[in-house]
Amino acid sequence: SVINHAGNGRLGDFGRVNEYIYYVRIGECQVLPHDDKVAKTNEVVWDTLRRHNPASIRPNRPNQFYPIYINQTTNRIEKIGDPIAPDVDRFSVPDMPGCVTVFPIKDNGVEMMWGVVPEECRRRVEGGYVQVGKYNPKKPQPYPLKMLTAGTIKDIEDGKVQITGYRDDGSVIAIHPGGKKVLPKNQWDKDTHDARYYGTELLRPIIGDRFSYPKSLYAVADCIRYVQSTNKNALIVDFFAGSGTTLHAVNLLNAEDGGNRRCIMVTNNEISEAERKDFESRGVKEGSDEWNSRGIARYVTWPRTVCSIEGHDINGNPLKENYLIGDIPMADGFKTNAAFFKLGFLDKTKVALGMQFKELLSTLWMKAGAIGECPTIDANVPDMLILPKNKMAVLNNENMFAEFKSQLDEYPQIEVVYLATDYEAGFVSMTKALDGKKTYQLYRDYLDNFRINAGRNSR
Repeated sequence: SVINHAGNGRLGDFGRVNEYIYYVRIGECQVLPHDDKVAKTNEVVWDTLRRHNPASIRPNRPNQFYPIYINQTTNRIEKIGDPIAPDVDRFSVPDMPGCVTVFPIKDNGVEMMWGVVPEECRRRVEGGYVQVGKYNPKKPQPYPLKMLTAGTIKDIEDGKVQITGYRDDGSVIAIHPGGKKVLPKNQWDKDTHDARYYGTELLRPIIGDRFSYPKSLYAVADCIRYVQSTNKNALIVDFFAGSGTTLHAVNLLNAEDGGNRRCIMVTNNEISEAERKDFESRGVKEGSDEWNSRGIARYVTWPRTVCSIEGHDINGNPLKENYLIGDIPMADGFKTNAAFFKLGFLDKTKVALGMQFKELLSTLWMKAGAIGECPTIDANVPDMLILPKNKMAVLNNENMFAEFKSQLDEYPQIEVVYLATDYEAGFVSMTKALDGKKTYQLYRDYLDNFRINAGRNSR
């Protein structure tokens, strides 16, 4: 993916202009066709009427070498002539009054052939599917001619492409409503992926020069779009959040297509090397408030998230530009929310004894899909939690299972259930009774996630 056309200069080496993007596709995951929303136009693409392949010369297809008569006053095609034999000099073919006779001739004088036979060319001219270019008497073929491909013509006839008007030469003006869906290629060279203009220059008005080399917002949006455009409820996870481009891109995609995609970002609150040296020279201790306040999470990722959602810079001033996708004003922000968590370490013995349920609740919520507002509790651990808005439930006292199941039956939307029990047989029995629910055993499943070579998979 080209991210910097100017190149990042490296002494004695080639200037770097690109990055490499790797997709690991599991199961039936596919690359999806997409609409190029930032393209300047969604007008159909015209093909050249004259063939340009080296093998497309006159002798190979004599039926596709014929005169086309163009009215020099109206710039319209007046007539499609019949093929002439290979041994007939094209200059011997009579002209039509007021018209220029045009054959498929390359600029070097080689006689080529038209892309279709005369009958098909007449049909396309009648339908407005042949376009006449600007007259140039100095060229062997004084008028460049274009045509619509058979596939585009079929899309017009099927209503997938709309005719919005006609040019002076009689050719149609046709567009793909909402853009034409195309498959992304395996090499990307899009102006919107330039990390300088749509990474650094886009981020600077939001948080200033707090982060070096952020990725292009639109490049990251495309990375997600190409595999998740049809999944509007996807959960996107970024374990190396950096400046927070991924969450910004997810919010922008949702604003574009009305999606409800969610995003979890994880980052260390590390500081830059320059700031580390400055702090150490001034005796500022690692872990202090001043040190932590300049960490990337608190100094870059969180402020960008808040500002982009609320539509202002770090000083509270409304953002002035529009996003290229959907022409959405940045000052409008996004109809979404964000929650910030500090990731820490828990004592595994206290976890196993159920003594840190309050601290673990946010993790259970995220494991269940991070649906709705993250639930909270006071210091007391409840026997059960029924959380239909989060589509999850927790049973902490297995002796209350009968009442727990009775309450669950009232909320069929609950999909994930956590069952706190030390006994495998009890867990299996309760899981069978909760047929159709996705169940996890607390706290064994949780602890096994962090135990290397445990020999037991989480359900």
